Amino acid sequence: MTTPIRHNWTAKEVLELYHLPLTDLVFRAAQVHREFNRANEVQRATLLSIKTGGCQENCSYCPQSAHYDTGLPRQSLMSVDTVRESAIRARENGSDRFCMGAAWRQVKDGPEFDQVIEMVKAVSETGLEVCCTLGMLNDDQARRLKEAGLTAYNHNLDSSEEFYSKIITTRKYQDRLDTLERVRKAGLSTCCGGIIGMGEAIEDRCGLLAKLACFEPHPDSVPINTLVPVEGTPLENQKQSPVDPFDLVRMVALARILMPRSRVRLSAGRLQLSREAQALAFLAGANSIFSGEKLLTTSNPDVDEDQKLLDDLGMTSVVPREISLPVV
Repeated sequence: MTTPIRHNWTAKEVLELYHLPLTDLVFRAAQVHREFNRANEVQRATLLSIKTGGCQENCSYCPQSAHYDTGLPRQSLMSVDTVRESAIRARENGSDRFCMGAAWRQVKDGPEFDQVIEMVKAVSETGLEVCCTLGMLNDDQARRLKEAGLTAYNHNLDSSEEFYSKIITTRKYQDRLDTLERVRKAGLSTCCGGIIGMGEAIEDRCGLLAKLACFEPHPDSVPINTLVPVEGTPLENQKQSPVDPFDLVRMVALARILMPRSRVRLSAGRLQLSREAQALAFLAGANSIFSGEKLLTTSNPDVDEDQKLLDDLGMTSVVPREISLPVV
């Protein structure tokens, strides 16, 4: 079996795949997964909020937006030493990638960005892959992050271009695409995915994946998030219409078929998934999870619970490169 790597998928083609019987879709995705990846290996990533709250964007799903009163306490930028210690603990707990998120609309040159550069250097020295999500950035900032040792930059498209303006009005979809292009030009890998459960149609979900699958190269990693409704945000009432786990599995399977070599990451909302649903997602091609009790500001399964699940499934974690680390 030789599956071609394509960059010309249409939303119509993706929608046709979406409507396959679930067992057929998962079977096809599992075949592709095994052709391009180690079937029973999972990358564990840790996500740390290095600056929390006060963001100028009005993303309807986000408790960190300054536009909404969610009761989330603001936190100024962490120290480099604190981030370094967090990265070392993450490695000891089995993570291979360390992701840092700052609640900014866009990166601004100055002391805080200089501090982030030092964080990237510090995390890189632990032997972990390093990812950041800092909002929009320019060419020079992308270059500086790359030179500091950044592996990848996360900038999600969230949904289809048609649905985007219904959840965010403080920036345009094209702004997102422009930032991703700057990231690629700097030689960084892209981490780019979306969120389901925001009230979007199936066509929007398929449109998102079609857009990602037309990137060349495909994103290094594709996080599939399920909305975690937060009181005080415009989407707080979406908790009355939770995402069916089978819908999430369909998204995972589609992402695997469309982007065979990308890491498909089970991200926000995994706490609401049963062990069986997670196992089905792994079968459908998910090969990465966020590990640790927090994803920025939302809850996540703890490390021991994840380890037991992987052990019970006979799955292994990606091992970070060997390096001598200080004791913390």
